[in-house]
Amino acid sequence: MTILDKIVEYKRVEVANQKAKVSLLELKNSDMYNRKPYSLKEFLLSDEKSGVISEFKRQSPSKGLINGTAKVSEVVCKYQKAGASAVSVLTDNPSFGGAKEDLIEARKVLQIPILRKDFVIDDYQIHEAKSWGADIILLIASILTKEEIEQFSALAKSLGLSILFEVHNEDELLKISDNIDIVGVNNRNLATFEVSIKNSIKLVDKIPNRCVKVSESGISEIEKINELQKYGFKGFLIGENFMKTDNPGDSAIEFIGKL
Repeated sequence: MTILDKIVEYKRVEVANQKAKVSLLELKNSDMYNRKPYSLKEFLLSDEKSGVISEFKRQSPSKGLINGTAKVSEVVCKYQKAGASAVSVLTDNPSFGGAKEDLIEARKVLQIPILRKDFVIDDYQIHEAKSWGADIILLIASILTKEEIEQFSALAKSLGLSILFEVHNEDELLKISDNIDIVGVNNRNLATFEVSIKNSIKLVDKIPNRCVKVSESGISEIEKINELQKYGFKGFLIGENFMKTDNPGDSAIEFIGKL
């Protein structure tokens, strides 16, 4: 089994347990459920923003512990101050050390979009994201069928949530739904875990023209963003590059200040 296979396996158990603890009705009656989400597309295309989606991530399956001391509210406030277009918050715990509380804390202090970074395999998780104050959900093509992507994207759109559709190759792009207008290309090879922005460049012409293009992973230098912009990319998801430092927020301010 691949790491993704294992994640999906425990995610099914996790979702079933959550459904038993918190009903869909309770989610819909939460304070945050009726707030109007921010539009990721608008923030990525804004001249006043950098296009950077800064990520709060404590650990990963490939790197282990990245940062075990950073405080969510402090880091994401500085991400916003730096000019980030959005903030990505991991809510998966077993593999990434995330929690719903991280997203809830981020929502309290941010006035920019928040991505719930997790592995969506069930409608319930989309309602969860809305109830926690997220503005964006992630749909990963490699773990979903075309029918599931259609179903989940339609639900998210009906709730006013933005959708970041993540692909790794051209075949996965064939699963795209008409409800999706933001495509993220993951530059990490899931087989070898090697990372290269060449994957984004290879796929850019295959992405529908209606979609805003986002490049994910392996972006650690200003020059890489400059190159990706030439190919039409408007968004750049950066996680580990900031989180591996002693002060992720200050690292973001320094990095984004050079754009």
